[in-house]
Amino acid sequence: MAGLLAVSFGTAPAGAASVDGIDIHTVAAGSGPTIVFVHGWTCDTSSWRDQMPAFDDNYRVIALDLPGHGQSGSPADGLFSMELFARAVEAVRAEAGADRIVLVGHSMGAPVIRRYALDYPEHVAGLVAVDGSLDVRGFGRGGRGGGGAFAVTPEMRENMIRGMFVAETPPELQQHILDMMLGAPEATASGAMAAMFGQRVEAGEIVQAPALAVVAGTAALPNVEAMREIVPDFEAAQVPGTGHFLMMEKPAEFNRLLAGFLDKIDF
Repeated sequence: MAGLLAVSFGTAPAGAASVDGIDIHTVAAGSGPTIVFVHGWTCDTSSWRDQMPAFDDNYRVIALDLPGHGQSGSPADGLFSMELFARAVEAVRAEAGADRIVLVGHSMGAPVIRRYALDYPEHVAGLVAVDGSLDVRGFGRGGRGGGGAFAVTPEMRENMIRGMFVAETPPELQQHILDMMLGAPEATASGAMAAMFGQRVEAGEIVQAPALAVVAGTAALPNVEAMREIVPDFEAAQVPGTGHFLMMEKPAEFNRLLAGFLDKIDF
C-alpha cells in the first residue's frame, strides 16, 4: 500500500487527452477492463493513491484531474459545468481506447459520473459513488450550471475541509487533504461549486447502469427504494469510523467493497 504522504502511483501517463483545448492530466497503470477514477471538488488524482496500485493487477486503472484541478488546464472562459467535466472523462476514455468503463467518483465526482452516464450510456459498465450523490434532484436550478456565482473564501474553504474529518482521520492525511484542496485556484473552487449546485436536472433521467454508493461513517445510507426510481440497479454500503475521504482513511475496507462490485460487472 502506498505510504500516507505518497502521491505518486509509479504509473505512466494515460495519454494526451484534451477537451475544448484544455489538456487533461491522467495517470494510468495495468491492463484489462478499465476503471476511471474521478476526484471531488478541489481535489486531484492523489485521492486515489490507495486504489490505483490495489487494482492494477487485474484492471486498467486511470485517474484524471478534472479541468481546473491538479495538473490539468483550466477553461479559458472560466466557466465550469458538469457537462464539461463529463466531456473531460469522455476524452480520457476515448484516448485510452476503452469501450465500456466503470467510473468511481468521490464527492463532486459522483454527480460528474452521473452526468457522464446520462450523456454516454453506451460506454458505462457501472458506477460507484463514494460519499457523493447520484441523486441530484435537490441540487439543480434548471440551468446548465457553471461560472463563478459562489464566493468561496480561503477561510470558508478551510472550515469546510476540516469539517470533512473525524477524530480517527490521521493528522498526516488531514494535512495532505488540506494542502491538496486549498492548493486549487480560487476560480476553480467557486466555479466548480457553482457547477455542482447549478447543474442540469431534467425529469425522467434514468441511469441504467448498475451502481454502488459507499458512504462515510458520518453519512446516512441513502434510501435505496427512492434511489431505484432513478437508478434501478442500485445498492449501498457504509464504512464506519470514517470521514468524507473514506477511501483514503480505510482503503482496505473500501477496496473490498469496490472489488465485490467489480466482480458483478459485465464489461
